[in-house]
Amino acid sequence: MKQICVVGVGYVGLVTAACFADLGNRVTALDVNEERVANLKKGIMPIYEPGLDELVKRNVKAGRITFTTSYADALKGAEYAFIAVGTPSGSDGSADLQYVAAAATSIAKNMTAPLVLINKSTVPIGTGDWVADIVKGAQPKPIDFAVVSCPEFLREGSAIGDFMSPHRTVIGSLDRDAANKVAQLHLPLRAPIVITDLRTAEMIKYASNAFLATKISFINELADLCERVGADVKEVAAGMGYDARIGRHFLDAGLGWGGSCFPKDVEALAFMAKEKGLEPKILNSVMGVNYDRRKEAVKAVELMVGGSLKGKTIGLLGLAFKPNTDDMRDAPSIDISEELIEAGAKVRAYDPVAMHVARPILPAVEMFDEPYKLADGCDALMVVTEWNEFKQLDLDKVKGLLKSPVIYDGRNIYEPGRMKEMGFTYRAIGR
Repeated sequence: MKQICVVGVGYVGLVTAACFADLGNRVTALDVNEERVANLKKGIMPIYEPGLDELVKRNVKAGRITFTTSYADALKGAEYAFIAVGTPSGSDGSADLQYVAAAATSIAKNMTAPLVLINKSTVPIGTGDWVADIVKGAQPKPIDFAVVSCPEFLREGSAIGDFMSPHRTVIGSLDRDAANKVAQLHLPLRAPIVITDLRTAEMIKYASNAFLATKISFINELADLCERVGADVKEVAAGMGYDARIGRHFLDAGLGWGGSCFPKDVEALAFMAKEKGLEPKILNSVMGVNYDRRKEAVKAVELMVGGSLKGKTIGLLGLAFKPNTDDMRDAPSIDISEELIEAGAKVRAYDPVAMHVARPILPAVEMFDEPYKLADGCDALMVVTEWNEFKQLDLDKVKGLLKSPVIYDGRNIYEPGRMKEMGFTYRAIGR
């Protein structure tokens, strides 16, 4: 049993803490947000993630995980300290490292024994060296430590499965003994372990996310061409995906990517390239194609309702950036709602889990507690998030509730032929 401290109880930190506890370690999860920690002690989760509630409660009951706001308490007896705090985008596109700096400084001031510091947050290349300098400068007295990069590859909505059954574990450090200790911590996961230097490990994370974002932007740009030439992008993606060099994953045309990772990571990688005197042409195009999807979707709906959105009521099916999460960070629904409202439309919305997060972000959007109430009296519906619930809707009932039978399917969850047979004015993406 290892003693572990995890700093930050957001998506990455809380999943990391709970999963390591479930593997039999003793974990103290720390956050400076007192309300969040108090709620966790009561069993109230700060995020929605399938299976997380049960996992946390099981390990709290077993005494393997505790929560605190005190660095001194969290680091007492700890052999490892994971930094899993937010690294949001700054106004210039760079990663904002203020929370990483604060965590490193507090760890340095409160550590009392040798420690392995592990950067779990997605951080710019060179951050590991920078964290080491912060710790050295902030220690009241010299205590041995090593800095390791171990980037996360968790997908919201399937984060627990991704942690417990990873494709690989990437570990980077200038200290081989520290890297081996972190490797030992991950051995129970029985996944390939890549050990490299700090900067290469940091780059692997950015490169992975940027490449996946590129696949999504590529298939979305191809979807526009498919519409013009009469091809079906879903069949195109399926045909491409059988090629092992390409793969089927992340080739679903739609409204583009959002969330906490792809937007800020692609932007941060482009920023780093510019800082080094390079022109990130592909990365800039990837971002441009992605954000154009949202404006193009609104233009399509405008045409479908007669050429003007003024006075029209548009219902959004889904708000979260993807299913099985309540995360609204950079969700397409935000830009789409704002574009619709600016064009004079009234906007309604329904999401199975994200409305409590969305309300303060989208105060002008009227929220409904179920999809049929949402549809009643709308001039059009837009499928924004591909929740399974929406695939099972009674479409005949929906058609009867709509003011006009118009559906813009931004996630390609319905079959165009069937929708046409049912009498809908229907448009999908690239089909």
